[in-house]
Amino acid sequence: MSAVAARGPGWADALPAARPVGTAEVRAVLPAARRLVVLDDDPTGTQTVRELPVLTRWGVDDIRWALRQPTAGFFVLTNTRSLSAADAAARNREVAEACLSAGAEERVPIAFASRGDSTLRGHYPLETDVLAEVMAQHSDPVDAVLLSPAYLDAGRVTVDGVHWLRTAEGLTPVAEGEFARDATFGYRSSRLADWVQEKSDGRIAAADVLEVGLDEIRAGELAALSDVRDGRVVVVDAVTDDDLRAVVLGILAAEAAGRRYLYRVGPSFVRARVGQGVAAPIDDARLHELTHGGRHGLVVIGSHVGLTGRQLDRLRERRSFTEVELDVAAVIEPARAEEHLREVVATAGTALASGLVVLRTSRALVTGADADASLAIARTVSAALSRAAREIVATRRPGFVIAKGGITSSDIATDALGIARAWVRGSLLPGIVSLWEAASGPAEGLPYVVFAGNVGDDDSLADVVERLEDA
Repeated sequence: MSAVAARGPGWADALPAARPVGTAEVRAVLPAARRLVVLDDDPTGTQTVRELPVLTRWGVDDIRWALRQPTAGFFVLTNTRSLSAADAAARNREVAEACLSAGAEERVPIAFASRGDSTLRGHYPLETDVLAEVMAQHSDPVDAVLLSPAYLDAGRVTVDGVHWLRTAEGLTPVAEGEFARDATFGYRSSRLADWVQEKSDGRIAAADVLEVGLDEIRAGELAALSDVRDGRVVVVDAVTDDDLRAVVLGILAAEAAGRRYLYRVGPSFVRARVGQGVAAPIDDARLHELTHGGRHGLVVIGSHVGLTGRQLDRLRERRSFTEVELDVAAVIEPARAEEHLREVVATAGTALASGLVVLRTSRALVTGADADASLAIARTVSAALSRAAREIVATRRPGFVIAKGGITSSDIATDALGIARAWVRGSLLPGIVSLWEAASGPAEGLPYVVFAGNVGDDDSLADVVERLEDA
């Protein structure tokens, strides 16, 4: 796989002139478009949008409820990044079948987005392969798979077909970041066409991937989006939301002409596709409405990335709290697990009466002999963390819950808090960290904050905690 050199601070100067494309232009064509169903492989895809439904289960009745809401789309939390390949495939098939059945009953045509990690971790191309297969079985074959992992708010951009991490020093190829060394979903390629070839084990050749660059996007020359056939992968550049909205308009025009697109995308494309723009974080008055004072908060940390560690260090510097550690070594040893969990729950429940509690896994990373074994360990630890959080909340209901880490956020939402239907109300920081409000169930009225492990700066966790406690 070809190496890609970093770009310095002046990288943007060489780009073609930007072309403004407003949200109103997208919203004007959405009434005739298919309803977007975002199959989210962890809950962090919601952090760029607001006022959209989220489902954590996918019964036909649940999906019909979401389809009846006056929105351009909704999320279904599949949490497939935590599953084996076989289980992820089965879940995608189950969700897609349910969505298409509900869409037929409601007479609402559906477009699927497989929302993946903006740093390229996840079951690709498995998930889009399964969705394309289900669509074909329902007489709706896919002409193209759009690949757009950009997450602009978090500094993940695509230029010249290469996916980059934006820093103060310039652009770093994504394959040089710590995410590329993921034990389960690691990779070597930063150019997305090469990455597609790598992840498909050569089934999809890099030369067969269509790359749509900023020159075409900003000149409005997007006719190529209507010419694709046979499930071809299309990679699009994106540096601004205007770029993505231009692509969305091109795709919607292609779909109106009969093309069928399947999307494998990051959070920013979803925002563009539902006709939303960058919004300010939830203001203090609205946050006060959503929260209930008088109780302290629970922060649950499962993420192991370096940024999460630095954020926790900064939280320690800025405020006092009780830190309760879930020992991974004890959790994965059956003889020790039960007693250790009881101790964790008792300590955290008592501490919540008088202050903020942080429940975290031990920081030493434990991996298995191969990718499947590592994933199995991760699932065991995540299940234990969810159980501990569930029992803590049952012992003493907190004022809010923050879940740090993508898989952690999913498991806490579904297993610990029993959230089945919810609304994304908006973000707590610009473009990152979303707050959900449960539509029903035991967590109703409890603010739930989805906080990815790999977003924000060193102060972001402390900033979010302080905003919630002030509210």
